[in-house]
Amino acid sequence: MEFNRLGHSGLRVPALAFGTATFGGGNDFFKAWGSTDAGAATRLIDVCLDHGVSLFDTADVYSAGLAETILGEAIKGKRNRLLISTKATFPMGDGPNDFGSSRQHLTDAVDASLRRLGVDHIDLLQLHGQDYNTPVEETLSTLDQFVRTGKVRYIGCSNFNGWHLMKSLAVSDRYGYAKYVAHQAYYSLLNRDYEWDLLPLGRDQGVGAVVWSPLGWGKLTGKIRRGQAAQPGTRAHDIAGTGPQYEEERLFRIVDALDVVAKEVGKTIPQVALNWLLRRPTVSSVIIGARNEEQLIQNIGAVGWALTPGQVATLDEASDVSPAYPVWHQRNFPQLNEKA
Repeated sequence: MEFNRLGHSGLRVPALAFGTATFGGGNDFFKAWGSTDAGAATRLIDVCLDHGVSLFDTADVYSAGLAETILGEAIKGKRNRLLISTKATFPMGDGPNDFGSSRQHLTDAVDASLRRLGVDHIDLLQLHGQDYNTPVEETLSTLDQFVRTGKVRYIGCSNFNGWHLMKSLAVSDRYGYAKYVAHQAYYSLLNRDYEWDLLPLGRDQGVGAVVWSPLGWGKLTGKIRRGQAAQPGTRAHDIAGTGPQYEEERLFRIVDALDVVAKEVGKTIPQVALNWLLRRPTVSSVIIGARNEEQLIQNIGAVGWALTPGQVATLDEASDVSPAYPVWHQRNFPQLNEKA
C-alpha cells in the first residue's frame, strides 16, 4: 500500500481508505449501498488490514448510527492497527439541536460516536457539510477543544465551498485553533468540479483531499454503457436520480476511454478510474467501498502501478467539460496560473 501525508499534517494515511456506508442498511437509501452486518464487516476489515488499507471512514448519519456501531464491533482488538474517520453535522433526530455545527450538537455528536465506536478517540473528525447558521468561530473553537482534550486527533471538513473553507482556515490562523487538514470531497472522472476551486485551494493551504464516491456514484464500473442500463440491485439503479448530475453521452465517452486504457494496462475499468484519481494533486486518500470480499480485492488492485502520461491524457480529454465562470476566464491567461 502507498501512504501519503494528510494535507499539511504529519499524519500518513493509506492511498486507499475503506468506506462504511455499506454497513447496516438501516433505511432504503443505505440499503442501496449495502447491508453488511458485523460478521461480514469483520471479514472485510481483516482483508483491508492485510492489504494495508488501514483508514476506515464512517459517519453518524450512516444508517442512523448503525454503521458506526458495526464498525466498532468489527475493530475490537485491532484499534492500534487502524485509523478511524467519522463525520457529524447532518440531522440525527427531530430536536432543534440535533443537527448542525454548533458547540451543543458537535459535543453531543462526538460523545455519541465515541460510544458507538467503542473507542476513546477519533483520529479524523470531519464536518459532514456547511452550517451557515453557526458562527465559524464557535465551530472551530469547539473542534479545537476536542483536539486539546484528546477526543479527536485531526479535524477536517466535507462538501465545503471554497470560500467557506478558506474563511475557516483564516479563523483558525487568527485564534490559533486546530486547522482543517482534510477535505472529504466528491471527485471523479465523471464530475471534475473539484479541480476548479477546491484543488488549487487545497494545494495552496495544505488541505488534503479524501475523495468520496470515486467511481461516480457507481456509474464508472463499466456496467453502464450505450444500450446497457443500470441493473436492479445496484446503487446506480436503486437510487437513480440521487447524487451528482451528469450528461449521459459524456458518461459513455468516459467509459469508452476507460475501456481502451484498461485493455492497454491489463486492469479493470474501476481500477483505472481509481488509479487516475490517486495521481491527482492534493489527493491524500481515495475512499473505496465494497459489498463483498471479491469487490474489495478488485478495488485494492488500483494501487501499486501507474498510468502513463499518455493514458492520463486520454482520460483527461474524454472527461473534460467546460468549466464555470471565473475558471474559464482565468484559463485564458496561462501566464497567471500556477504550474502543476
